[in-house]
Amino acid sequence: MMARLKELEEENRRLKKMYAKERLKAEILQEAMTKKGESHRSAE
Repeated sequence: MMARLKELEEENRRLKKMYAKERLKAEILQEAMTKKGESHRSAE
């Protein structure tokens, strides 16, 4: 039972890390899209 708990804790840690990376990518993309929109509007 303890081995299973360790497995689940490790999987949870791995999934949290994966989520954090994807969230960061999404934030970077959103920021880039916002800046692109701002520079596009100022060029008009």
